[in-house]
Amino acid sequence: MLSESLVAVAAAGGAAVVQAAGTDAWTGLRERVARWAGRGDEARELRELERLDRTAGVLAAAADSGSCDAARIRDRQEGAWQNRFESLLEALPEEERDPVAEELQALVEECGAPAPTAAGAQGAGDGFRGPTALQGSEVVG
Repeated sequence: MLSESLVAVAAAGGAAVVQAAGTDAWTGLRERVARWAGRGDEARELRELERLDRTAGVLAAAADSGSCDAARIRDRQEGAWQNRFESLLEALPEEERDPVAEELQALVEECGAPAPTAAGAQGAGDGFRGPTALQGSEVVG
């Protein structure tokens, strides 16, 4: 089981992936995340690039469709990436987890994933992210 601080880093990574998809920050973040997750294994890095590309495609399709479910899809993708990062950290020997998590945190900070725009605003409706429940209201007209 991961410490709260490692879960928080994984959550920040998941949020960064979703927020960067479809923006100018995407290419840099995509490559850095794949390299971080691949840990020197080229085949694994390619699989991560494919996974990231699928995420970007799902998010773009949701945004393009104007679907009411776009926020829910973003939340699911963010959660999926948080889980992915948590799994990768858990698979490491315990003594490697903190340094590797610090690499992920630095990656997120350096890539400067942008805040969501009004079109892709998060926080509307009810959601659950990690250990904190977020509640909001949404006016549907």
